[in-house]
Amino acid sequence: MATAENQNQSSKLAGEQALQNQVGSRFSADWKSNQHRERRLLSEFIGLSGMTFLLSGGASILAQYGGADLAAYQYAFILSTIAGLWIMVAVYVLGDISSHFNPAMTLAFAMRGDMGKGMALAYIVVQYIAAVAGSSLALYLFGDAGNLAATIPKEGLVFKSLIFEAVLTFAMVLLVLSMANGPKLNGPFIPIAVGGYIIAAGTMGGPFDGAAFNPARAFGPGFALGNLTSYWIYPVGSIIGATLAVFVARFLRGPAKAAESQAAMGTPLDKSN
Repeated sequence: MATAENQNQSSKLAGEQALQNQVGSRFSADWKSNQHRERRLLSEFIGLSGMTFLLSGGASILAQYGGADLAAYQYAFILSTIAGLWIMVAVYVLGDISSHFNPAMTLAFAMRGDMGKGMALAYIVVQYIAAVAGSSLALYLFGDAGNLAATIPKEGLVFKSLIFEAVLTFAMVLLVLSMANGPKLNGPFIPIAVGGYIIAAGTMGGPFDGAAFNPARAFGPGFALGNLTSYWIYPVGSIIGATLAVFVARFLRGPAKAAESQAAMGTPLDKSN
């Protein structure tokens, strides 16, 4: 009787609580260790700083050495392809440690219960620092030509850009939450799907408002250029989109399972603890 009751209680647990119930004492021994936290944060820094460096550097190099004047949609396609391919590779390489690479994704995982609020805040701070580091290095090496791939809404279209960013973020977050193993994204074709979405959405929306659907990605170039006048639409739009995606994902698929929270935590170095 007691066993059946315990099983029933376990089935009601979700996200991080479900994971802790499943792995027992090992939970504190590895997922909560300072060493593992540092690995996760470094992984986030590498992934996001690499993306903003390639985007900002790519924009500057294209503008100066591309050999021709490109139309806005051509810039959007090339830079979106750069970003999509980088994220695909970074997820393959770092996915078993941590591969959110987007404050909107981290917010969604925290809202779903996959990770604690303190760790989510640490993620977001590191993601912003990484974005600034990547774009600032590109500025130092290549100059500010091409506007460093800054995301700037068209004049008079700020409110529409806000809605647009919410829509793009909603689709991105729902895509990831619907994938196997959640944020770990370690299925053989999942990184390709995520990279493909970035290329498609960035190409379509780039000429409109830059199509960031990632507030850190929008912040990096803007900070490096010293222009954050319209930056607010990107975090606000992302918060709206991510929040809606979490509710829709829960309605479609139910609460996060232990395996999904484990994916959000990454793989510990020492599984024998």
